Amino acid sequence: MSARRSPLFFAGRAPLVLASASPRRVALLRQAGVAFTVSDPGPDRAWPGEAPPRHGVRALALDKAKRVAARRAGAVVIGADTVVVVRGVRLGKPADAGEARAMLNRLQGRTHEVWTGVAVVRDDEQRTAAECTKVQFARLTEDEIAAYVASGEPLDKAGAYGIQGLAGQFVKRIEGDYANVVGLPLARLRAILAEFA
Repeated sequence: MSARRSPLFFAGRAPLVLASASPRRVALLRQAGVAFTVSDPGPDRAWPGEAPPRHGVRALALDKAKRVAARRAGAVVIGADTVVVVRGVRLGKPADAGEARAMLNRLQGRTHEVWTGVAVVRDDEQRTAAECTKVQFARLTEDEIAAYVASGEPLDKAGAYGIQGLAGQFVKRIEGDYANVVGLPLARLRAILAEFA
């Protein structure tokens, strides 16, 4: 899971660890030319009470990073968590195909927000941030939604879609960081990592 170290993204000497099992986040870090290893933080935790998206994703990202950092002394550990919000309703990963269809029905023809929290932890030092991107979906028919759900792509993604996959054709407009919608805001993360170099 490693690549040649690029000082463009992270100039520090400490090992870099991604606390995520997400193949999308792995791909984004590889794209940035970063040398890193992957450590699964374990099952997702429940949303923290009534926290608004900005604070909820930061708390969940920090929880993931801290769980991995506890067993990786001296390493710089990255955690991330993504949620989709449409008309005040928070959409995580769908539990099944029926829930995926319901989520896509909420999103179609509307603009929604994608929030990703990032956390970087090294021993007792930690930083967090949240990034928001607005995404406008085209109108979709029931048959189109059913066909997309049948592809299997929506089932492990917040909001039941992957902008980097088949669902890219549903996106009419994006305002903000594209990588954030995929699951890891690289520019924001790079700025945080500079504090750990």
